[in-house]
Amino acid sequence: MVRVGILGATGYAGSELVRLLAQHEGVTLTLLTSKSYEGQKISEIYPALRGVCDLTLKAPDPALAAAECDVVFTALPHGASKEIIPKLYELGLKIIDLSGDYRYNDPKVYEAWYKQPHSSPELLNESVYGLPELHREEIKKTRLIGNPGCYTTCSILGLAPLLAKGIVEPTNIIIDAKSGVSGAGRSLAQAYHFCECTESMKAYKVATHRHTSEIEQELSILAGQEIALSFTPHLVPMKRGIYATMYANLKTPTDKASLLKLYHEFYDNEPFVRVIDEGLPESNFVSGSNFVDIGLCVDERLGRVIVVSTIDNLVKGAAGQAIQNMNLLFGLPETQGLSGAGFYL
Repeated sequence: MVRVGILGATGYAGSELVRLLAQHEGVTLTLLTSKSYEGQKISEIYPALRGVCDLTLKAPDPALAAAECDVVFTALPHGASKEIIPKLYELGLKIIDLSGDYRYNDPKVYEAWYKQPHSSPELLNESVYGLPELHREEIKKTRLIGNPGCYTTCSILGLAPLLAKGIVEPTNIIIDAKSGVSGAGRSLAQAYHFCECTESMKAYKVATHRHTSEIEQELSILAGQEIALSFTPHLVPMKRGIYATMYANLKTPTDKASLLKLYHEFYDNEPFVRVIDEGLPESNFVSGSNFVDIGLCVDERLGRVIVVSTIDNLVKGAAGQAIQNMNLLFGLPETQGLSGAGFYL
């Protein structure tokens, strides 16, 4: 059994890790940490976990993690991860980081978008971007994984076949994406109060959202040239989900059937990618699951392809993908603990 620790277990992503890992037959949860709730049981913070996981939360301690765990998930705020991960790495642990601190190939890109210096840029050379559909073999060989963000996972997988095969122009790509409120995390802020969110919708961080840089990094690798694109996120009044609508100009006239064939071939044997042949995906098709559903249309009048992609931001966009990466790290079946259908309702 793989011994697992979660640092930052009481945030939304951390608690989702607990929920999913408690049902995983290949692991045992040995350590949960929290600065705010040290000494309390995780099931006191999240009553849904009563009788499922009743571990007592402890203070973060790298030495304790090294003694009790084979792998740790760091579900910590951006900036906090890079302070503790070098100590965990030095102690020989395998680490899956859910923050943005180790997702970048170039520390200058991180510093430009996060507005702070990277305190351990040397570890960026060791980390692997944890998107299994693109980096499966590298993930198996590393000890440090930068688990992708929710918007990025949804957008990159939606556009990857088009850029990898050179089907679309690499300029003027537009991503219009929506997120449920849980994407903002569990901390309190007026913008996320019920009365501020319900029956409303708004764009935010237009042209400045950090996930833009992740999407550009990965799509540039696939395209073999630098990609710059427009990314606009929106907050919508639902708890879970990412829904991205993406627009790209076709290089030559191409019909929908040909593009669907391309997507099926690109994602052949990918256990969590479902290409929709008829109609378009809806967020409730994937809510609570590790699946990404992708559909597309062709606007023949404008010579443009419109791709729609959707995931659960807390599962494939965070905890589920992290577990998928853990399975690869330890030679477990990649789908173990993750193969269930979504909630739908």
